[in-house]
Parts: sequence; structure tokens; C-alpha cells
Amino acid sequence: QVQLAESGGGLVQTGGSLSLSCVASGSILTNDIMGWYRQAPGKQRELVATITSGGTARYGDYVEGRFTITRNNPKNTVYLQMTSLKPEDTAVYYCMSRRLQTARYSWGQGTQVTVSS
Repeated sequence: QVQLAESGGGLVQTGGSLSLSCVASGSILTNDIMGWYRQAPGKQRELVATITSGGTARYGDYVEGRFTITRNNPKNTVYLQMTSLKPEDTAVYYCMSRRLQTARYSWGQGTQVTVSS
């Protein structure tokens, strides 16, 4: 199995910045897609960003231009740099990996991001 461990969540003011990290262990493969989803109370889980092993990134419509996803393949780590944060960014952020061949998803435990107005 793949284990994912997020860190970096917390409380930030509107307009501020926060950076999340996720370290993968276990049977992670270099070409696994990695990324972030988020879920706010009463809402469905939504895409934040994903990134391939080659560095191709995809962003959700509401975060593109403010968030940046990167990864360090030798360290099996994916990062999310968040800037210009808004209260509507408040959610639990979950790290994700996806096996390309089988489409199997793995999920972290989540880290809370709270943006105060």
C-alpha cells in the first residue's frame, strides 16, 4: 500500500500564504500521479491540484493562479504553496496519489486549513 502523510495546515489570515507537504511511503511509484483535494463541511471533495512525475500540473478552477503544486520525486514528496488565501479556501486538505496503470487511489489523513476573514 501507499501511505501519505500531510503536514503544514493551520490558521492564516485572508491574503496570507501557507505551504503544505505530503510524504509518500510504502509502495509509491515514481510515475504515480500525486496531488491535493479538499473538502469543506457540507461540500463534496474537490480537486485542488495534481502533478505528474514529469511536472505537468492540473489545477482546480478556483485555485489556479494562487496555488502552486510541485514534487520532489527522489523524496516522494509533493508540495502545495498557497498564496492570496480566501475564507472559501477553508477546508480539510487531503494528499492523494493515483497509480497510472490501475487507477488505484491512496489518501492521506488530511490537514486542516483555516483562512480567517
